[in-house]
Amino acid sequence: MKITAVETLRLKRHATLIWVRLHTDEGLTGLGESWFGTAAIEADVHDRIAPAILGQDPSRIEHLHAAMRPYVGFYGTSTEIRALSAADVALWDIAGKVSGRPLCDLLGGRTRDRVRLYNTCAGPDYVSQSSDVRPGNFGLGASGDTAGTRYEDLTGFMERPAEVAAELLDMGIGAMKIWPFDFAEGAADGVGISVADLKRGLKPFEEIRAAHGDRMRLKAELHGIWGLGAAKTICRALEPIGMDWVEDPIWMDRTQDLRELMEATAAPLAGGETLGGLGQIRELIELGGIATPIIDVTWGGGITFARKAAGLAEAAARPIAFHDCSGPVTLAVSTHLALAAPNIVEQEFTRAFYYGWYHRLVTQLPPIENGMITVPDGPGLGLELAEGLERAEDAISIVTRL
Repeated sequence: MKITAVETLRLKRHATLIWVRLHTDEGLTGLGESWFGTAAIEADVHDRIAPAILGQDPSRIEHLHAAMRPYVGFYGTSTEIRALSAADVALWDIAGKVSGRPLCDLLGGRTRDRVRLYNTCAGPDYVSQSSDVRPGNFGLGASGDTAGTRYEDLTGFMERPAEVAAELLDMGIGAMKIWPFDFAEGAADGVGISVADLKRGLKPFEEIRAAHGDRMRLKAELHGIWGLGAAKTICRALEPIGMDWVEDPIWMDRTQDLRELMEATAAPLAGGETLGGLGQIRELIELGGIATPIIDVTWGGGITFARKAAGLAEAAARPIAFHDCSGPVTLAVSTHLALAAPNIVEQEFTRAFYYGWYHRLVTQLPPIENGMITVPDGPGLGLELAEGLERAEDAISIVTRL
């Protein structure tokens, strides 16, 4: 079997998402995905990755992963690594289809049949048009491709947090992640946070605790925007609430600062989705002392990277979490990995995406029932892009052939 064509597809209505399809001479196609900076990913896929893999045997995944690894932008979640990630997932999808088995069964088999979910409380238009993760791009008041069931959970956690928590509990979901501190005045530079903004940021957490006690596990997202001093203040203020974790309290490449922060607070720390490559994950665990490493499969290096990162965390007796606030393929591949890896506690999803527009893009989704998620039926990922998506009016489709 040989790879005969490399295809990219993106839609203007979901400008932060890009898909890669690898076509073979035996008619099998593998699907991958990445997100943020999609035009740059598209260029790298066709300029650098396609020449490296066209004509090659797709079953040689480790070999091709090494061939796709760049010299410039060789680690982290650079454009080059995001492009590699999408192609790597597509290679594994082909491998599953060749064997006739779901992807999780190629990764050592299932350690469980399903895994519990936690909800990231974004709205359906959250960071949908650019990679700028700031309030101006949170999609508040937008009206994109979100017809149907709609959960504006970002406005919800700011204005009616206890109600959002009650809705999630009714769905069987017992954990939620929110980021009220992003709206603080001091978030612009991260140097410090006022007493008024600190109290305002704590209020949603306190209201949920008052209404639901410990039934709802709470996670705080800080998006890496705070300096060490402000992060210490916020983490200490969150301690009495009993946090599940505080995520990305500072930039995750500041491993010495991360260690100091960890020693200054009793709040468990999580993070790492903006890191990629095994070296960065090892430092995050060994030098930074992170309690729960978080990796993004379609940012950090694909499945080939993610399964090894999970092993690093397991060797350090740490749970690992897979990030998903992006697209349906990322959720599917993360769920396959979550079922296979023994040190996964739960899987992130965004109900506003899942119920709002994911179903428009793919043939089927990972099934969810009573707060638990499992993989779709079928070999490989178990899903394909929706029929004719490449012919949509806003589609940008490019194919490089052998």
